[in-house]
Amino acid sequence: MTHLTNMTFMTITNQQYDQVIRSCKEIFLRKAEDYGTAWRVLRTISIVDQIFIKAQRIRTIQQKGEQKVADGIAAEFKGIINYAVIGLIQLELTDDAPEEMEIAVVSKMFDKYVQTAKDLMNDKNHDYGEAWRSMSQESFVDLILMKLQRIRQILNNEGRTIMSEGIDANYLDIINYAVFALILI
Repeated sequence: MTHLTNMTFMTITNQQYDQVIRSCKEIFLRKAEDYGTAWRVLRTISIVDQIFIKAQRIRTIQQKGEQKVADGIAAEFKGIINYAVIGLIQLELTDDAPEEMEIAVVSKMFDKYVQTAKDLMNDKNHDYGEAWRSMSQESFVDLILMKLQRIRQILNNEGRTIMSEGIDANYLDIINYAVFALILI
């Protein structure tokens, strides 16, 4: 019985995950149609700063209990996901890769990295259960901010780590924390 229940929860989580990602991808591709891949000029630190701005805004809204700019918390979490995907794409591409990319290529890269994040989520859910369902939105924001600090430290260490995960692993966790927050919203 427990196995059946766990399988049901995994199915529901995967469906909810896919729904969040579909919404993010729609925004991502529409912006690519409007702006092209202008984000190709961003370096890792700039991507980290963009995610930081969004996470810090969520934290400020949480602490103050009000907001003055129309975009809500859900929109900021979607932006965090999309910038983390941009970060992963940028890590893959070389400096001599073209700045302007076709939407079909960007779409496939988006899918590739989101699938990697989803696979990681499923592996962690296997080991941890769905502990994230009992977590607060505040914790997800704090964890995202911590992951950004880790990326900054890795950059300060010129990309070297002794025993820690790299920048890519931190981006993948950021994607998953933001997806979890959106599922719980």
